[in-house]
Amino acid sequence: MTGTLYGIGIGPGDPELLTLKAVRLIRECGVIAVPGRDPRQSVAYRIAVQAVPELEEKEVFAVEMPMVKDPEILNASFQAAAAALEEKLREGRDVAFLTLGDVTIYSTYLYLYRRLEEKGYRTVMVNGIPSFCAAAARLNMGLAERAEELHIIPATYQVEGSLSFPGTKVLMKAGKQMERVKASLKEAGLAVSMVENCGMEGERVYRSLEEIGGESGYYSLIIAKEGQHE
Repeated sequence: MTGTLYGIGIGPGDPELLTLKAVRLIRECGVIAVPGRDPRQSVAYRIAVQAVPELEEKEVFAVEMPMVKDPEILNASFQAAAAALEEKLREGRDVAFLTLGDVTIYSTYLYLYRRLEEKGYRTVMVNGIPSFCAAAARLNMGLAERAEELHIIPATYQVEGSLSFPGTKVLMKAGKQMERVKASLKEAGLAVSMVENCGMEGERVYRSLEEIGGESGYYSLIIAKEGQHE
């Protein structure tokens, strides 16, 4: 019998936002995989261990994912990571792969589980609270009402065309591109709010585009709406 790979979304940062299912499966799995170089210093581990102290006694290993866009480098890292996970699964051990936010949204796990599914291994996705939902709650605002559309935009790529979409625009991981993103938002005339490090140490809330500086952390999430917030 081979093990099962669980992709587990652990939410945006607040350990109280882990789901009951996530907590149960982390406790039940014999092996925990986390993105990063030093597994016990990774953001995902430091969040999850607060909700599941038993993590300190488990086997935890790192799955290193370089923060680059080069397809050859990425493919090589995905192959290596999948091979490391496969070794544990072949031993008949269940593996919990922890990922920030929700496992179905821009998650590293998505590049790994397909490779293992193709080899016949059982994989299961476990949803977590997405960062943009947590950020909206922190701002005490709704994301979409009635017929209003909701668009999720990766801000590390070009955003200009997406800002013309009707409804609410969520720009994820805008930190490194903040100057360019701010200029595009100003030109589009949108009402902007941002939460940096939502639910984590160093959380900061910005209620307007003018409050946002030129540099922000990697976990900076912008919510842009047409007109002014009520």
